[in-house]
Amino acid sequence: MPNIWILGADALAIALAVVLAFLLRFDGSIPSFYLQGGLQGVLALILLTTLVSFWLLRLYSFSWGHVGITDILSLGKAVMASAVVVGVLFLMFPGIVPFSGLPRSVFLMSYVLIFFFTSGIRLGKRIWGAYVQNFGNYNGERMLIVGAGDAGAELLRSVLASGEYVPVGFVDDDAAKRGTSIHGVRVLGAIEEIPSLAAEHKVTHIVIALPSAGSESIKRAVEAGRKAGILKMKIVPPLAELIHGEVSLQQLREVEVKDLLGREPLFLDSDVIERFLTGKKVLITGAAGSIGSELARQALKFVPSSLVLVDQDESGLFMMGDELRRRGVATELVVMVADIRNGERMEQVFEELRPEVVFHAAAYKHVPLMEQYPEEAVRTNVLGTGVVAKAAMKTGTEIFVYVSTDKVVNPTSVMGASKRFGEMVCQLFNKKGNTRFVAVRFGNVLDSRGSVIPLFRSQLKRGGPVEVTHPDMQRYFMLTAEACLLVMQASAIGQGGEVFVLDMGKPVKILDLAHEMIRLSGLEPDKDIPVVFSGMRPGEKLFEELLTAEEGIVETPHPKVFVAKLPLVQEQQIMEGLEKLKKACGQGNQKELRLLLAELVPSYTPFHDENYA
Repeated sequence: MPNIWILGADALAIALAVVLAFLLRFDGSIPSFYLQGGLQGVLALILLTTLVSFWLLRLYSFSWGHVGITDILSLGKAVMASAVVVGVLFLMFPGIVPFSGLPRSVFLMSYVLIFFFTSGIRLGKRIWGAYVQNFGNYNGERMLIVGAGDAGAELLRSVLASGEYVPVGFVDDDAAKRGTSIHGVRVLGAIEEIPSLAAEHKVTHIVIALPSAGSESIKRAVEAGRKAGILKMKIVPPLAELIHGEVSLQQLREVEVKDLLGREPLFLDSDVIERFLTGKKVLITGAAGSIGSELARQALKFVPSSLVLVDQDESGLFMMGDELRRRGVATELVVMVADIRNGERMEQVFEELRPEVVFHAAAYKHVPLMEQYPEEAVRTNVLGTGVVAKAAMKTGTEIFVYVSTDKVVNPTSVMGASKRFGEMVCQLFNKKGNTRFVAVRFGNVLDSRGSVIPLFRSQLKRGGPVEVTHPDMQRYFMLTAEACLLVMQASAIGQGGEVFVLDMGKPVKILDLAHEMIRLSGLEPDKDIPVVFSGMRPGEKLFEELLTAEEGIVETPHPKVFVAKLPLVQEQQIMEGLEKLKKACGQGNQKELRLLLAELVPSYTPFHDENYA
């Protein structure tokens, strides 16, 4: 039901507009002829048709705190619709009451006044609400927004509509914006001025609205906030993480360590990805994992005709399916519990669904655990890849994308060696049919399950110590969302047979990462929380490499995507290797598995420890 008070206000405004139109047309003195029935008839007709138009165009179902140009345009359409109906009646029946002898100018003025009066009601209500929230809420939490660009302006609209905070101002490094206002809120200064501005305006919250900025700007804002003694700092997520690309109060989250790790603005050719995915049948294996689930989220933004999520983790798969259904996209969503190592099951899935694009993200990636269970790494990362690749090729999949890792380069772990051989399997299959097979390598994704960030987080919750394996340990990191978008970008330009390498930026010292996470918790490393060195784990390296000494790279149209120049694979060697690995897995012979991997992947140097076979 419409708001009865607004409906009443509209009715009063319409009546006032009609009476005023008569007064204006007749110089303030309405002829008695019209007072005897004409005025009342015109008023009743215009009132009825206008309110019905408002109802049909759903003008009573929007949020009054967010009235904008679109809503006013809808109001104009409703007024115009009423005018057309009354105008047609006037032309068809000019001689009857209430139309008899009535000047057309009365109708024209009536509808012009109706539009202005009813628009004024809506805008006035929003302006009053914003005034009360901005100037009347003196006891609210006082917010300073970092970034006076589009994201900051959009966030401010959400803040004003909510009434939860008092926005005291913006800070921005763009000198041209200083002193300007956005929705009545001034740009007060630069990021470096946060400490003094926070003290002057009694700021309690800082929100960083720089979704397309690099990490340096975010670091400076966080440091300035710390100097000001403000512990409540939130951030607008990077563009890749925003739902529907919209900035709102609900999208804000706490500043996390991933926001501070060398993130540069990500350039994407969205048109290329759109042509690659929109309207296509897409299947993702490992869809309940960190990478597979993010691939699903990002793929959904490009509206494929169907999106198939495959995983054997039924709980994670259910949660992922539920999350994506809530997005309300027209894409058909299919959730399938299946083991990629089961050839019959995979053939059944592919025969039934006939995907055109496959992202193969299912893998075992935990380095120390796979040293203990190498047969499981080989079954999934090698044999499972072969199973899915065969099913894709048999059913005419257009492109098969193998999600790889930087740990395939000069591997010292079973995980890295198995993923490298998986690349080689895909290169071989690319020669055997019409399906294009490509692989995409990248480094660690931030905050993935089992990675260092959630491990440090749990250690901090326990009060420490935070355990770092080695003081010189370094890794490449990427945001999961950005890594997945780059996987799609690389895949979209792949012709078949390529192994793509992503520009991972600069490596990050794990010790620095630990220190930053402790500081983000409001504590000081080695003072409040001890940091200890636990020693390197089986299969780990101090530094990850993106290419071997023999490999080179070829540039692509995208500045962060390259093609690795790799030696050609030999079909006989790959096929025989698959059979030997399958046999060794069946026998549970871990030593034989390591020897076979070293034979098939010459750059592999197995980790040696008496505790591992």
